[in-house]
Amino acid sequence: MDLSTAKWRKASRSGDNAANCVEVAGIPSRVAIRDSKDPHGPKILVSREDFWRFAEVLKRL
Repeated sequence: MDLSTAKWRKASRSGDNAANCVEVAGIPSRVAIRDSKDPHGPKILVSREDFWRFAEVLKRL
């Protein structure tokens, strides 16, 4: 999947610590996730439903 035009945004919980940043981009029917320190590196693509379930679990930690 071509993600060259994806609009990435830093996760709000990443804070100012550049060592622990995650970025997400909403794309049709999926969410792309990447490490902001390595924007050209691997990305994870998950369904929107799975992403929101995952985010809910993280909120409880």
